[in-house]
Amino acid sequence: MRLKVSVLALVLACVATPALAQKPKHKYKYPFQNPNLPVNVRVKNLLSLMTVQEKIDALGTNPSVPRLGVVGTGAVEGLHGEALGGPAHWEGRGHHVIPTTQFPQSYGLGQIWDPALLEKAASIEAIEARWAFNKYHAGGLVVRSPNANLARDPLWGRNEETYGEDPYLDGKLVVAYVKGLQGNNPRYWETASLMKHFVGYNNETNRAGSSSNFDERLFHEYYAVPFRMGIEQGHSNAFMTSYNAWNDVPMTVNPVLRKVVMKRWHFNGIICTDAGAMTNMVTHFHYYKTMPQAAAGAIHAGVNQFLDKYKKPVEEALKEHLITVKDIDRNLAGVYRVMIHLGMLDPHSMNPYSMIGINDLNPAKGDPWWWPSHIKVALQATEESIVLLKNQDHVLPLNANKLHSIAVIGRWANTVNLDWYSGTPPFAISPVEGIRKYVGSGVKVTYNSGTNIKAAAALAKKSGVAIVVVGNNPTCNAGWGVCNVPSDGKEAFDRKSMKLPSDPLVKAVYAANPHTIVVVQTSFPYTIDWIQAHIPGILEMANNSEEQGTGLANVLFGKYDPAGRLTQTWERSQKQLPPLMDYDIRDGFTYMYFRHKPLYPFGYGLSYTTFKFSDLRLSSHTLPSNGKITVSVNITNTGKRDGDEVVQMYVKHLDSKVARPIEALKGFKRINIPVGQTRTVSFPLKARALAYWDGHGWYVEHDHVQIRVGASSADIRQKAEISVE
Repeated sequence: MRLKVSVLALVLACVATPALAQKPKHKYKYPFQNPNLPVNVRVKNLLSLMTVQEKIDALGTNPSVPRLGVVGTGAVEGLHGEALGGPAHWEGRGHHVIPTTQFPQSYGLGQIWDPALLEKAASIEAIEARWAFNKYHAGGLVVRSPNANLARDPLWGRNEETYGEDPYLDGKLVVAYVKGLQGNNPRYWETASLMKHFVGYNNETNRAGSSSNFDERLFHEYYAVPFRMGIEQGHSNAFMTSYNAWNDVPMTVNPVLRKVVMKRWHFNGIICTDAGAMTNMVTHFHYYKTMPQAAAGAIHAGVNQFLDKYKKPVEEALKEHLITVKDIDRNLAGVYRVMIHLGMLDPHSMNPYSMIGINDLNPAKGDPWWWPSHIKVALQATEESIVLLKNQDHVLPLNANKLHSIAVIGRWANTVNLDWYSGTPPFAISPVEGIRKYVGSGVKVTYNSGTNIKAAAALAKKSGVAIVVVGNNPTCNAGWGVCNVPSDGKEAFDRKSMKLPSDPLVKAVYAANPHTIVVVQTSFPYTIDWIQAHIPGILEMANNSEEQGTGLANVLFGKYDPAGRLTQTWERSQKQLPPLMDYDIRDGFTYMYFRHKPLYPFGYGLSYTTFKFSDLRLSSHTLPSNGKITVSVNITNTGKRDGDEVVQMYVKHLDSKVARPIEALKGFKRINIPVGQTRTVSFPLKARALAYWDGHGWYVEHDHVQIRVGASSADIRQKAEISVE
């Protein structure tokens, strides 16, 4: 609404005073200040005016040039809400914590399977980033989000930061988050989305000096897919290189940055190193002997933003003629393209985002993290992310009118666990608080931390139902690089086990009261065979949401019908996994190549209602190599309550000449269907989506392909075949 009012006012002013409208409103001392000139012309002029030292200074995280009046912007973390506080103290030394809306971890956002909702959440984060930057002079407008890495292995410590294990799903969600952060203005971005971490990064153990080894096909068909989609479809113009090497060449200097990302994908923005990555190439990889060589290698590869002590090495690289000023100019051009997109070099009157938080039309609403519209989306994201894993004999939803007492048990039931990249939420409703608020004073809700298993069992025995909340603390409740529980993980620490440490507590509570519900509040999969075999009702949800307890209570008591779907395979045993450092997913990673029966398959999730799939039809049974077809299917709600179904379309290659996945996701749609009604869901399928990388480009081969539509990768309800010509 603010943008529409501003545009209308400008039009009226021009109509009322035509003579004034013909006069230039600004006199520009330098061409780079003129917003009417092409971006490349402005950038070239700015670089021509900067001194060598100013250019070196601009290779850090703040490309300001005070002498020329150029005010740049730094970066801020924002995986699931802007981080200006939180456990890692992202507010910085000497700054006050600024609360911001906090959504579920990225792991949970992925389980929503709804790009539109992720885009909405990201747009809220963008508003709050602008607000904090403009009003409180905090944070930055380059937002380090989303994490486009794929969750290949559930033992990876940073599993929580990803959307899941499938490249197509992750790519769609990455695109949505990028679009939400950057906005829909044709000229300016609300914030700039900086994706992390390019590419093939799935281990914390020795990450500063390890190599992820896999072939070029897997690079193009798997690991790089979400990044490519984020750039080509989302128009992200910033990303961070990963710590690791790919096939023994550190990503900070890997030729793929120029050969593929810039040349094939037409990227021309910010390429940022991870913290200390330039130094690692000397101290850990031993790829270079000296720091000037490492700095020169990064600049030649395309890096234009260092998170390192880079200035002296760059200066020495210039003196040693390892790089030239023209090399720096070529790279810095990408940084200033992003600054121009953010409106940093233009008059405030031209940028619809420049006055957010300063000249807002509704100042009485207060800061946006308190706006009901933002809180509503946080709750919606929480509800939609919750996965119903088991519902034996329809024990869920609970009926509050038939309960006299509830025992809520578990150390994570009385807190909202924030992660390393979280901000500080304006409020945080824990599971026990959400349950108490939902049932009201008519039901006695008692809490026990579960540290004394005997006491927890005694409480459960005298209660109508026991709700046990188990899982992990994303920070491990410990310092950097430390986790004291083998099944915990985070940045700088890979998990050693997938076994749930709370099994003894769950078993004791269930023995005391068979009316037990387990809530797995987690950042990654666990092996929970015993719980699946014995506990009648199981829910799974991610950590971190400010509306954690409200969302959980709404699902537990049936106010919201759960429809979250897993985005990662849950193995029955850790033995089913190949070694962590085996990056060839064909050896058994992800649902695409998993050779065992999982505990819960990719795409899995139950509902309180039921759905029937019928009448699968294709617009054609032949698909030309440059064409597309439409796949349609009817979905009927055959249950007793309204609900969402996540319709998933997979393909299986029947006659391919190269190794292909067992099946691969190529379409999905989350759709709400009222009781008794039928909806038609249609998916476009392009031949390009069936291509493989042949070493030179994408190749569509003559093939027969099975179209598989269902409720998960292991629950296929309808099939059909096509011939690819």
